[in-house]
Amino acid sequence: MSDRIQLAQQAPAAIQAMMGLESYLGGSDIPPALKELIKLRASMINGCAYCIQMHAEVAMKQQESPQRLLALAAWRESPLFDARERAVLALTDEVTLIAGQGLSEATYEQALAVLGETLLAQCLMQVVTINAWNRIAVATRMEHPHR
Repeated sequence: MSDRIQLAQQAPAAIQAMMGLESYLGGSDIPPALKELIKLRASMINGCAYCIQMHAEVAMKQQESPQRLLALAAWRESPLFDARERAVLALTDEVTLIAGQGLSEATYEQALAVLGETLLAQCLMQVVTINAWNRIAVATRMEHPHR
């Protein structure tokens, strides 16, 4: 286990606020399988082992195939993702790597066309939220329980 601070103990109100975002997202229109793809992809980019393990387990419990979970690392080259998933994964990549080029107009317009305004807003909040969790987990060296 890491000897770094545990935010839940040192800043419980901040974690409570993050849980408020989770509560909002739990009631959103984003299909559960798509939520997990967002969480896994962002966590892969951010190198967050804790979140990768957690969300892979959730995705598999939701009957996501191991083949698609592995292909997520190279989703652009994989035929296993549909147009909506591709639009959301592109959004996830660009927002997660926002400092590089921002969110391109092409990616934004494609996501808007496929998702509509409400679902796009919800997916954007899902991307932002998992990125915040990734940063917390990586910065504090959180470890997922071993099996």
